[in-house]
Amino acid sequence: MARDAGHLDGAPREEGFVRSLLEAIPLPAFLISGDEKIEMTNAPGAQFFGDIALEGRHYMAVMRQPSLVSAIERALNTQSAVPTRYLRSMGDRQESFRVLVSPVAHGGPERAVIVTFEDVTDLHLAKEMRRDFVANVSHELKTPLTAMIGFIETLQGAASEDPAARARFLGIMGAEAERMNRLVADLLSLSRVESDERVRPTQTVSVSQLVDSTLRALRPLADKTDVTLDLRLSEPPEDLALKSTVIGDGDQLQQVFTNLIENAIKYGGTGGEVIVAVTVHRQGLGFQSGFVQVDVIDKGDGFDPVHIPRLTERFYRVDDHRSRGLGGTGLGLAIVKHIVNRHKGRLRIESALGKGARFSVLLPTDSPKPL
Repeated sequence: MARDAGHLDGAPREEGFVRSLLEAIPLPAFLISGDEKIEMTNAPGAQFFGDIALEGRHYMAVMRQPSLVSAIERALNTQSAVPTRYLRSMGDRQESFRVLVSPVAHGGPERAVIVTFEDVTDLHLAKEMRRDFVANVSHELKTPLTAMIGFIETLQGAASEDPAARARFLGIMGAEAERMNRLVADLLSLSRVESDERVRPTQTVSVSQLVDSTLRALRPLADKTDVTLDLRLSEPPEDLALKSTVIGDGDQLQQVFTNLIENAIKYGGTGGEVIVAVTVHRQGLGFQSGFVQVDVIDKGDGFDPVHIPRLTERFYRVDDHRSRGLGGTGLGLAIVKHIVNRHKGRLRIESALGKGARFSVLLPTDSPKPL
C-alpha cells in the first residue's frame, strides 16, 4: 500500500525519486523523455558538458555526434538498449566513452531512455600500447632475421666456395643473432620488472656499494673504448656505504646502474669521461627520510631536450641508426623507469646538444641507523 500511495502522490514525488536514482549513478547520466528533451541529469552529467543548463533542451542540441543521436533515436523507438561510443578532444588528449542508451518505464506509457557515459580512454590507450608494442617487437626481430636469411642463401649459393666471404658473412650473422638474443633478454627482463612493479622490495642494500661493483664490472668496456670512469662520493666510502642504504632489490638496482653507465660509455664518445657521483641528502624533494642520488654524467654529443619526455618509452630512440649500431634494443630506459618506480624513486634526465647528458636516480633512504 505504501508504494501505491507514493505513486498516487503525483509527479513531484516521482520526479524526486527518479532524480535521486540518477544522482546515485556515478557515471554521467541523462534522462531523455519521449518528447526528445533532456528531462533530468545528475551532477557528473552536468559537469560532462561544462556545467551548462541542460534540462529542458533537445538532446540533439547537446549530444551532436551522429552515432549517439542515432542510438538515442533507436532506443526511443524500439524500447531496447542500444550501445554506442562517444569521442571528444580535450586539449591534446582524445577521450573515448562507452555509451549505453537504456529504455526505462517513466510514469506510464510515455517513452524515456537513460543515457550513461563510461570513460574507457585508458582501456583504449592500453590496447594501442599493446598493438604498438607487438608491431615494434615484430619489426625489431624481422630486421635481423631478414639479414640472416639473406646471408644463409648467399652462403648456400655464390659464396659457398669463398672462404673470405663466408667468414665475413658468418661474423655478420653472429652479430645479428646476438642482437636478437639481447632483445629477447630485455623483453623478458621488462616483463619481469613490470610484473614486480607493485611489489615492494624487502632487502636492505647499499647504493654506493652497488655502484662501485657496477663500475668494476664495466671497467673493461670503458678501457676498450678509452673512456675514463670517475667515481665521486660525497663522503668516505665506509660512511657512505651505511648512509646510502635503501630498501630495494639489489639485482634490479644494479641493472639500473649498469644500463645507465653502459649507455654513458657507449654514447659518451671514444676517449671521453663518464662521471658517476653518489650523494646522500638528509631531506628534500618530498622524501620523508632523505634520499640517495646517483648521477651518471657523460660529456658526449648530448641530445635535444625535446626527446626527454619520451626517452623511457619502449623502443624510443633519439638516434635510431646509432643505437642499433651500438647494440641498443630501445628497452633499457623503459626497464630503468619501471625499476625506479618500484623503489618509489625518481628518474631525472638532463641534456643539451653538444653538452653531454646527466641521468639521475633518486631513491628514498632507509631509516637512519646509529653510527
